Amino acid sequence: MLSKHKNVIIIGAGAAGLMGAIEAGKRGRSVLVIEHADAIGKKILISGGGRCNFTNMYTTPENFISENPHFCKSALARYTPADFIALVENHNIPYYEKKLGQLFCTDSSRRITAMLESECQKAGVEIALSTEVLSVEKNSSWIVHTSRGNWACESLIVACGGLSIPKIGATDFGHRIARQFGVHVIPPRPALVPLTWNENDRVQFSELAGVSADAVVSCGVQSFRENVLFTHRGLSGPAILQISSYWKEGDTITIDFLPDLKVSKLFEEQRRSKTDWTNLLAQYLPKRLVQTWGIFCPAPKPMTQLSNAELQNIADSFHEWKWIPAGTEGFEKAEVTAGGVDTGELSSKTMECKKISGLYFIGEVVDVTGHLGGFNFQWAWASGFVAGQSA
Repeated sequence: MLSKHKNVIIIGAGAAGLMGAIEAGKRGRSVLVIEHADAIGKKILISGGGRCNFTNMYTTPENFISENPHFCKSALARYTPADFIALVENHNIPYYEKKLGQLFCTDSSRRITAMLESECQKAGVEIALSTEVLSVEKNSSWIVHTSRGNWACESLIVACGGLSIPKIGATDFGHRIARQFGVHVIPPRPALVPLTWNENDRVQFSELAGVSADAVVSCGVQSFRENVLFTHRGLSGPAILQISSYWKEGDTITIDFLPDLKVSKLFEEQRRSKTDWTNLLAQYLPKRLVQTWGIFCPAPKPMTQLSNAELQNIADSFHEWKWIPAGTEGFEKAEVTAGGVDTGELSSKTMECKKISGLYFIGEVVDVTGHLGGFNFQWAWASGFVAGQSA
């Protein structure tokens, strides 16, 4: 026996789900959001160190990874960073730009969840917390079986995220629903995630844990310039997290630790110097990093005692250090999930399944993954907005 009927049911009270609920509710649709956690927006709350990097002013389709790179264009054009900023300003939430267009709350990410909750209330949206979805079926309408009874609806929006950060409740439930109804899922993998050492690397570089440097990190044709952080387990920091979304097992990563300095030119200028080459480069890089490189470069010696070939090898080792990671730190440390519901199965204008009327997928559960810096939230807002306009 069915408890109630709603026009729209949304599974997941994260960024995308709440935005979809608000927009559907504004259209006069009766909306229920079902969330298995005891609070809305758990990922919003922990993001940006508790200050939520809620969008990026410079969002473009080029900031996203997908099997179909064009898919995100329609939603991103219809709901822009300026639209979300206007909502934030309407709620008098102070914010600031950290760098590169990244916008953060000045005080707490709770301001964003409170804003979304307020908008849901204004739109007449009902939110059921601590409610587990047990199964979904399709008859003349969608039937959602939950731990608190059964519900029927005309439109079902799946917004329950990917596999990243399981400690806050992430599961593969959205992918399972897709597969249940014959919707193709591109194998999910960790993205925006630290990369790990193999055993030899660990021995060589474990002493560098805590050292960071501004660097250009490349994999294939893709490259990013930001900080690289050495850890006990491998490499992290913004540049590594960015490139991890493009890295596949066995790929080589190339790192330029001195992108603003031509080391060979510096060596040429200091060719007659009695200064040790490690002391020379320690003016530009953390000393521990240079000393460690000295273990597998020519031993620390004055410049005058090194051959031209040795100096070139040293220069190359800092500009083009090649590294094959053993793997990633997995979904536990990944900020987002790459892969997911195949965009070829969805309308880019509404996020509705092409083959299954009334079934929508939005946010991280879809094969659209943003770069680091607020882009994934902007995709959540945009995909939620367009689904809410249609469901």
